[in-house]
Amino acid sequence: MLQRSVMIAVFVIDSFTTGKSVFAKREHRSLSQIEYNACIKDHERNSSLNSVRTYGNCSLSMDRRSFLKNSMIAGGALLAGKKLAALEAAASPQAAGAVSPAEITAAHFPKDFLWGTATSSYQVEGAWNADGKGESIWDRAAHTPGKIKDGSNGDVACDQYHRFKEDIAIMKQLNMKSFRFSTSWPRVLPNGTGQVNQKGLDYYSRLTDALLEAGIRPFCTIYHWELPQPLEDHGGWPNRDLASYYADFAAILAKHLGDRITVWAPFNMPTEFTRSGYGTGGAPPFKISIDQFLKAAHTVNLAQGMAFRAIKAASSKAAVGSAYGWEPVYPKTGSEADRAAAERFHNYNNIYCLEPIFHGTYPKAFIGEIPYEAMGFKAGDEKIMKVPLDWIGVHYYCRLIASDASNGAPPDVLNHDPLAQIRIELANEGPKTDGGLEMWPHGLYDLLMRVSRDYNHPIIEITETGGVFMDAPGTDGRVHDQRRIEFYRQHLSELARAMKDGARVRAYHAWSLLDNFEWGSGYTQRYGLTYVDFATEKRTIKDSGYWYSRVAATGRLDV
Repeated sequence: MLQRSVMIAVFVIDSFTTGKSVFAKREHRSLSQIEYNACIKDHERNSSLNSVRTYGNCSLSMDRRSFLKNSMIAGGALLAGKKLAALEAAASPQAAGAVSPAEITAAHFPKDFLWGTATSSYQVEGAWNADGKGESIWDRAAHTPGKIKDGSNGDVACDQYHRFKEDIAIMKQLNMKSFRFSTSWPRVLPNGTGQVNQKGLDYYSRLTDALLEAGIRPFCTIYHWELPQPLEDHGGWPNRDLASYYADFAAILAKHLGDRITVWAPFNMPTEFTRSGYGTGGAPPFKISIDQFLKAAHTVNLAQGMAFRAIKAASSKAAVGSAYGWEPVYPKTGSEADRAAAERFHNYNNIYCLEPIFHGTYPKAFIGEIPYEAMGFKAGDEKIMKVPLDWIGVHYYCRLIASDASNGAPPDVLNHDPLAQIRIELANEGPKTDGGLEMWPHGLYDLLMRVSRDYNHPIIEITETGGVFMDAPGTDGRVHDQRRIEFYRQHLSELARAMKDGARVRAYHAWSLLDNFEWGSGYTQRYGLTYVDFATEKRTIKDSGYWYSRVAATGRLDV
């Protein structure tokens, strides 16, 4: 019998007065069956939802984006003094990690480069139960008291279901040529399987037609975390049957929209939603089980391969990739142990759902044997998972620092875990966004060069980057978000450098077109190039939006 390897992760947050925040510490080793079962029982018994979870020797990390942002916000990142300091640091070429003015001036993009923005269905559509739409796991979560930071929900969100033409007009004004949106599974299939809700399908058809009429490429992410609640009630993603249910959904979309939509991403951040939803309890359906996470991730990897084939069968025009969340991870020191820790984390966090697509195998993310039995792996699964992706999607928000913690490392401030072998720290050298994440443009360059090297120079689409900046309309009615402009200017400069050095990037999608419902943070985070007054749904293009439109028109950053 194969031994099972289990990821042990611990959250550690130092005092915010020190200015230091440690994101997560992950450790992998082979456990015997007895140890494994004891670990499972221990962490499931001691877990409580919506908190930093520590399970003695067994702890699991929460959702990356919500934890990283919310933990730092709790430290007061929105105070006016820090906001001013961040502005001064971001604008200065002397700031740690900053790109020089000369590099920004020299940066340029080809005329056929695709400039775009990204959104997701639950975050912007609203109309949560309109025209026959079924309930999703996020509907259920947002309607459960205590699950969303500000007590809000996505029932209305940005009301894009009714206002998509207004939003497309904004895209056109911003000179956008690509729009990455997602479909709501329960809007099309209210029960997840069975009868199609034609009104839901018609909505995406109207959206697609309106985008094409405006000269904007429709880029469809099929699944951005909206699992139909009835499917979760039947076991959710750990249920292997979901792979075929999902492939059927993908086929329906490709059959009805594939004559007009050519770019498809089956999943958004697959490692993230399986880990957060089933491993750590940080996102719907709030399950906390190592076994459930391993099974869910494997089902999703099967679903990626099955959906790829279903889309290709339905549409000869389809170019299929997927949108993956990446954090470049750097060793804390030059030691062999720290370098090995960084590589192990890269395998788990960045390519756990990518290696199966390219090679039909899982990366060496665990110390010990790969836990095939716990995953529910069957003979022949490697052939189902492996498909020739047409492109790779890259999200970039921050970098992380890895160190080995197996040889007498100092104990954690909140947990003394003798099993821990990897410590992951949130980098803290560069200036911060209002969400508390370090702005480190060079991380995007490093990430793109590694993807290019490791996967034989694939076509790449930047599917998300962005930052939280809480600027609001001033007395003149405009939103002067200079820090967001500087954020994008610096990151785009590093993107241009990566392209010059061989990365085959064809498109960039800013997160996001609109301020929107930011998952567990509700409406307390603003990422948009367009300000949304959620009381009235009035849209106001921010200064960053106007700047981005000039970049899209000229291919230059010094505009």
